Amino acid sequence: MARVRVLIVRGPGTNCELETAYVWEQVGAQVRTMHINAVRGDPAVLADAQVLTLAGGFCYGDDVSAGKIMAMEMKLYLSDALREFVAAGKLILGICNGFQVLVKTGLLPGDAFGDGLATLAFNSSGRYEDRWVHLAPENGRCRFLDGDGLLYMPVAHAEGRVVAKDDATVSRLREGGYVAFRYVDERGESGLYPINPNGSVGGIAGLTDDTGQVLGLMPHPERNSRLTHHPHWTRLPRDREPDGLRLFRAAMASLR
Repeated sequence: MARVRVLIVRGPGTNCELETAYVWEQVGAQVRTMHINAVRGDPAVLADAQVLTLAGGFCYGDDVSAGKIMAMEMKLYLSDALREFVAAGKLILGICNGFQVLVKTGLLPGDAFGDGLATLAFNSSGRYEDRWVHLAPENGRCRFLDGDGLLYMPVAHAEGRVVAKDDATVSRLREGGYVAFRYVDERGESGLYPINPNGSVGGIAGLTDDTGQVLGLMPHPERNSRLTHHPHWTRLPRDREPDGLRLFRAAMASLR
């Protein structure tokens, strides 16, 4: 059987592309990593991939705002190719900085929702947050979710707070199925900081689009892809599948 082809796009300041490539390879994918400038020069490379991944990091140093410069490049040079990519039933994953890029390109929450009604802002704590969080999957249509209970992953960001234009927009996100993950405690219940590490409205930790093919999330699944990544790994069964790995495996299963 042919291997699923994954394209990871990086930019100056991206720093999680190697870990992300490693996890895709763990679940059997064939991975290619390219700089955004190379992809801009040859948008046809997208046609050869089945999954596009934007890894975490601080592309362009987040000098304008997190993900903004990369998003502008993608909108200016790759807009048509990206729309064709989604129309062909392919998947897009944005992790942390990649989530910020997807929101600022308009790929999330997507055309059916409307542009500019939601974005990502500085954490309510006013500082960089680096901690482990529990996540509750919220959307059955998202092709990266296996629907099997809570997930546990680390966050590492300064601009991860999901904000929306108004309460009506938040309701649309929830009721329309655009919320992929919520921050919760170990019992699956919502809470304030540090359960919700950045102050995101409604505890939103990740969004999907109307197709379920595009996923963006602030937590880093690639940082819980081996048993020993878990902070309490010595207390866990040795055959337990890491929660981050589940996300990548679910995506692979949906493509086969």
